[in-house]
Amino acid sequence: MPPSIDNQFDRNKYEQAFLSLSDRSKLAIIPLDVLEIIPSTNQYLWELIAQKKQLPLAAIALQQTAGRGQWGNRKWQSSPGGLYLSVGIETYLRSDRYPHLIMATAWGIATTLRQYHVPVLLKWSNDLILFKKKLGGIKIETRTQQQSLTYAVVGVGINWTNPIRDLGINLQSYYQTTQTEASITCLEQLTAIAIYGILSGYQYYLDVGIEKLLDGYLQLLSNLGQSVTIEGCPGIVSGVTSKGELKVRLRSPGASTEICLAPGQISLGYHSTIDN
Repeated sequence: MPPSIDNQFDRNKYEQAFLSLSDRSKLAIIPLDVLEIIPSTNQYLWELIAQKKQLPLAAIALQQTAGRGQWGNRKWQSSPGGLYLSVGIETYLRSDRYPHLIMATAWGIATTLRQYHVPVLLKWSNDLILFKKKLGGIKIETRTQQQSLTYAVVGVGINWTNPIRDLGINLQSYYQTTQTEASITCLEQLTAIAIYGILSGYQYYLDVGIEKLLDGYLQLLSNLGQSVTIEGCPGIVSGVTSKGELKVRLRSPGASTEICLAPGQISLGYHSTIDN
């Protein structure tokens, strides 16, 4: 069991921040493990789930040595200063509704950040974008039994004060660039925002269903109208389906058609292409 680092994380600040968010929704504060350096917070949560710990549970680490990417085939070291969080929940969904879980948690986190005047948008399917740069990302792992999703671990990385690459942005540099007073003032507050966003986004989906959730997701989608090229044919992003697929309207002389692409079939950037 990795050592706790409560002396570097003020649980009172975290709890007060969470309670200020949950005044209307009455979401209960969930248990949070605060760790120093571990390979992966997602893996840590799966180990707790295997021990039959009561869910929901959450864990953060000040540093990760083997964080996993969206498709599970890339690992990287997460430097100190960022939020590296995982939340484990029980799910009661058919396995084909996994994309709904992605959209619900992404929408929930982005919506909660926007309550703190951080104008976050979503990059399909689950990246958090600020000023056209990556602020964070979400990685969801699930367990399935008899065509049902039984457990999910939602991993979230958000750039707080950690070093960033050219295409990234952290909240510290955002506040410095805009010269606005910081509405998010500490890692404890950011932790509460992310956990609340995950839980509230999922609950919102359960309450209202996919069509209403999708409406909210599309309102925050930064890719609408983006130009892309599919096998040499120009097109624009026109939306997202209830299955989480990207809709692209292709244009050719005298005709147009709309196709749907699953996550992994196209990478959206400033110049996006897909080839056979």
